[in-house]
Amino acid sequence: MKIVFLDAATLGDTSLQPIEALGELVTYPVSSPEEALGRVGDCEVLIVNKVKVTEDLIKRAPRLRLVCEAATGVNNIDLEACKRRGIAVKNVAGYSTESVVQQTWMHILSLACNGPYFDGRVKSGEYSRNGLFTDLTKPFIELAGKTIGIIGMGAIGTRVAEVAKCFGMKVIYYSTSGTSHCKTYPSVSLEELMRESDVISIHAPLNERTNGLVGEKELAMMKPTAFIVNMGRGGIIDEKALADAIDRDAIGGAALDVFVNEPIPEGNPLLHTSHPEKLRFTPHTAWASVEARNRLVEAIAGNIYSHSIVAGGFEEMS
Repeated sequence: MKIVFLDAATLGDTSLQPIEALGELVTYPVSSPEEALGRVGDCEVLIVNKVKVTEDLIKRAPRLRLVCEAATGVNNIDLEACKRRGIAVKNVAGYSTESVVQQTWMHILSLACNGPYFDGRVKSGEYSRNGLFTDLTKPFIELAGKTIGIIGMGAIGTRVAEVAKCFGMKVIYYSTSGTSHCKTYPSVSLEELMRESDVISIHAPLNERTNGLVGEKELAMMKPTAFIVNMGRGGIIDEKALADAIDRDAIGGAALDVFVNEPIPEGNPLLHTSHPEKLRFTPHTAWASVEARNRLVEAIAGNIYSHSIVAGGFEEMS
């Protein structure tokens, strides 16, 4: 069985041995659209993360029987074209939940406790020269008794809420689908969430309901001390509006793991605010703990193996 992975660099140094055990695996660190067209000619299984699987690419792969998405979202795959050709598409859900939850709380705690500032005070020698046993030059807050508003109460949002309760926080949420399935916590309107929350944490997919969901109007509703964290998709927050809110000192701070364009362009206004100390960034890494990437590879291998059984076995596995 010929397996081609077009953008294997997206998984870093994670071992692909579980996939290699199923057939001949050919990997490419990255593939431009043009390069991809020339790399799929004899593959039966195609693995992609961000590479677009278009109808043109599918036409170049006459033996293709399975497309494996090395992630949860499949918006980079032309599903209709695959369906017309009888090509199965399989993604992986749930592999990164704990990783994203942990990174979410890293950002929330960093904002609430001013972690980088105090770390810098010690490393710069300012603490040593201070003359006091403590350094109170910048205040930090307790989360106990504060309200966290979660946008998107799916598996990740639910785990974020569970951790919030451990800190003694009140939890409210906004359902981006319009269906409030979770009965554990109060479901509120987006306006109420923006106005009442001390911390806002976004864990929603990007779709017609969430694209541009948090813009200038919504940011203006926030408390001047509140933080907003986006671990969902970049397009959910209007980046220019967020940069303006930071510049005007209108909100307490923000943390982003995702951006409209990735990697973030050097000219993005978020990289040029007058209050960079109020921002925390990670380069779309919340999903990517060592354990999560290993689970992802195991799940991709499982998808390939299970499809080969259901389909009666690929030639090399028969």
